[in-house]
Amino acid sequence: MAGGGSAIRGSRVGAGPMGEAERGEAAARQTVTYHCSNSHRSVVAFAIEAVVPEAWDCPKCGLPASQDAENPPPAPKNEPYKTHLAYVKERRSDKEAADILDEALKLLRTRRKSGDLIF
Repeated sequence: MAGGGSAIRGSRVGAGPMGEAERGEAAARQTVTYHCSNSHRSVVAFAIEAVVPEAWDCPKCGLPASQDAENPPPAPKNEPYKTHLAYVKERRSDKEAADILDEALKLLRTRRKSGDLIF
């Protein structure tokens, strides 16, 4: 046996299992079960004195979950991405847009006739 000794590999003198005495007492806990709309069940442990949240994100699918198994919260509605033009069209009618365009073109043509440099 090279190196001698009969030490167990990967251990050190005085090493032993970590027990309650070394870590201290564990805090009193309560478990709360949350349910999502995909029928996933999540059990979460909280300290007794902690305020338990009404909703919790499901760790399996990310949907919101509640403590009511019969009526889990619905999945949030994702609105599609809107372009700047889509937002403008919500605020202005086609007639208003045409009027604004005509006004801007008249101003541009007037400035060009007077010799302004327009970039």
